[in-house]
Amino acid sequence: MTGEHSSGVERVAVVGAGLVGALEACLLAQRGFKVDLYDVREDIRQMEHVPGRSINLAMSIRALSALKMLHLDEHIKEEYGIPMYARMIHNKDGAKYAIPYGKENECIYSVGRRYINEILLDKGETYDNITYHFNHKLVKVDLDKPELTFTRTEPTADDEKVVVNPDLVIGCDGAYSAVRKEMMRKPRFDYSQEYIPHAYMELNIPPSATGDFAMEKNYLHIWPRGQFMMIGLPNQDRSFTLTLFMPTETFNSITDEASLIDFFIDNYRDSIPLIGRDNLVRDFFRNKALPLVSIKCKPYNIGATSVIMGDAAHAMVPFYGQGMNCGMEDCIVLNDCLDSEKSLSGALDKYTHHRNPDAEAMCDLAMYNYIEMRDLVNKKSFLLRKKLDNLLHWMFPQWWVPLYTSVTFTRMRYHECIKNRLWQDQALTYISSAGGVVSLLGVYLIARHKATNQYIMDGTSLLLHYISKYVK
Repeated sequence: MTGEHSSGVERVAVVGAGLVGALEACLLAQRGFKVDLYDVREDIRQMEHVPGRSINLAMSIRALSALKMLHLDEHIKEEYGIPMYARMIHNKDGAKYAIPYGKENECIYSVGRRYINEILLDKGETYDNITYHFNHKLVKVDLDKPELTFTRTEPTADDEKVVVNPDLVIGCDGAYSAVRKEMMRKPRFDYSQEYIPHAYMELNIPPSATGDFAMEKNYLHIWPRGQFMMIGLPNQDRSFTLTLFMPTETFNSITDEASLIDFFIDNYRDSIPLIGRDNLVRDFFRNKALPLVSIKCKPYNIGATSVIMGDAAHAMVPFYGQGMNCGMEDCIVLNDCLDSEKSLSGALDKYTHHRNPDAEAMCDLAMYNYIEMRDLVNKKSFLLRKKLDNLLHWMFPQWWVPLYTSVTFTRMRYHECIKNRLWQDQALTYISSAGGVVSLLGVYLIARHKATNQYIMDGTSLLLHYISKYVK
């Protein structure tokens, strides 16, 4: 379905010019729709500093696949993104060790949120059928007409009202979406949100005295400390952005320089000379600890007049690095639905039906990964399971795909990633460390039959049962 053959749908209003909104505007323009892209902010390309969300992100295959539709993926992989091949774990005693993400040369890319947003906006300007409307705050929504009312936010606009009547409204306006808020007024719209007890704060490690990276470049650095943790991603200017995650009450307990330095000496001693004591004190007390929320809702569309995408539909905590990836993949899924359905209502209904179980699964996985990153990465059972997963994936790449690999390095549907992990857990209860080749044959047969063949399960269980207590 294109803008020229879409049952009278010609003009689309995309609310929110962030990563998902800017990308979706381009994909709609490719289909021939007339697209108006609105954002409450001024054009970020003209701003000295963009306030708000995290500076850098981990980009993997799902977002790269979306950027490929605009021929931007190779630029990210070859010219801009910094590849990260492994987690670098920092222990309290200063010791470090790496845990590879997957096979050799499999990596995720550290990218700047602002840069990705800017190249998408630049790409949008190459389409004659996209019009940008910055400094437009959405203040009223009528999804039946549909009709949108904006207030102009420029200092000289004097709160001027702008009323528009698009054929379709697409809400890409974030976790506190005004479009979703109006959807919630409709009957049978389900919504839930959960603020976790933890908050986050960003700090910075500047380049070294020689102008180089102060830590190993091609890693996502993690300081796991049980109830809290810190992570570090490399930036293109050779600095690192650190994100400190811990309970809000812990943030609140640090009230002065002495308590801050004592806390870092106890937990992140090796980071103090990298950050710089004065920088640490300045940035910690200048920045705010920000909340983390997980949001689930459905349906994502109201008939053929509106649909929500990205954080507006499924805000998630950031611990799997999939918020951006999931949001950008939304655009691929919607594009596929528009390809396969003749009517807009059919395409939007299909999008909701297809995407919702995956988005909710990813919200759950993001919660799980926080526990893994802050605590499990230091446990022998986790490291053993990781090595076993990688070995089996190397031996049987088509049948044994580890959870992290399926989420990060494939486009397997998120809810299928969880199902895949569940049968693997079942299968491992039937593996014995004494089984040798027979063990591996058993794993192969179990994997091939997806743990559904009871004869195989019973036959191998006599030999293959001890290792389960080590990998659980």
